Amino acid sequence: MPRSFNQKKKLSVLRSLFLERSDETHPLTMKDIIAHLAAHGIPAERKSVYSDLESLRELGMDIRTVRGKTVGYYLASREFELPELKLLVDAVRASKFITEKKSAQLIKKLASLANVHDRSSLNRAVFVSNRVKSGNEDIYRTVDAIHDAMEANVDISFKYFQWTHEKKKELRHNGKTYRVSPWSLVWDDSNYYLVGYDVEANGIRNYRVDKMLSVSVTDNERSGGEEFKKYDISSYSGAVFGMFGGIPERVTLSCSNRVANVMLDRFGSDIPLLKDGEDRFRISATVVPSPVFLGWVLSFGDEVRIVSPESVAQRLEELKNK
Repeated sequence: MPRSFNQKKKLSVLRSLFLERSDETHPLTMKDIIAHLAAHGIPAERKSVYSDLESLRELGMDIRTVRGKTVGYYLASREFELPELKLLVDAVRASKFITEKKSAQLIKKLASLANVHDRSSLNRAVFVSNRVKSGNEDIYRTVDAIHDAMEANVDISFKYFQWTHEKKKELRHNGKTYRVSPWSLVWDDSNYYLVGYDVEANGIRNYRVDKMLSVSVTDNERSGGEEFKKYDISSYSGAVFGMFGGIPERVTLSCSNRVANVMLDRFGSDIPLLKDGEDRFRISATVVPSPVFLGWVLSFGDEVRIVSPESVAQRLEELKNK
């Protein structure tokens, strides 16, 4: 084996060793380092390892020395520190538009950026997640297509679905193909929304990205640019989307089958829908029964009623009579 190739391999093995197995509380002794190299078929002596460590420092690795009963070496800083990785993992877990499968894959990749001593604390996050998640596994490709279209200044086409009271996907408008000029992606309440100019409707519209199917980039130049300039996107997203705040309570609603899609969007497709007569169902969810929530319920008229708790139902009646 040529000497230059062996040296490159040696530095690569040492780099991986420090990234994966060292930190301030887990320094590597010279004996550890030489044994690891030997396990990879690379004989080494102390003098050459000292030189290799210096080469890694020159390449930007912050390898430091700690002195105790024995001398140890560890990587003191990384591109992503553990608190930063935990923050990223929490963001992935909280995101509604990323499916459970994709969340697990992303968290595994993020965990690989930590050393072996810290990975378990990141991997455990996959199993404790109980947040509402999208069921659309094509979301990454959808987001990519939207970005490609915006960069190319062209429209996209897609199908759009809603949930039925039987928890089945139903294409909107009999499976019509939407043609939209994409102008912005908005992240709100852990969901992704496309804000675009609907060519047929001749106006700005928003669409849940995880409910878009068969997305493709067209050759048609985007339209609606002047219309979009009139919107302050931050104000627009705050008015259209928005979140609830306050103390959560368990609330049971009686709903018309016609609003099943809205309820499953808000509370997640895994929530049980219990039959409540011929054309209604009941749903129980933990919500914040604030004026914002009560106003949201009130906007459905007789389509949605609060069954329990009585105190919340009473507040809704008082709001109706104002």
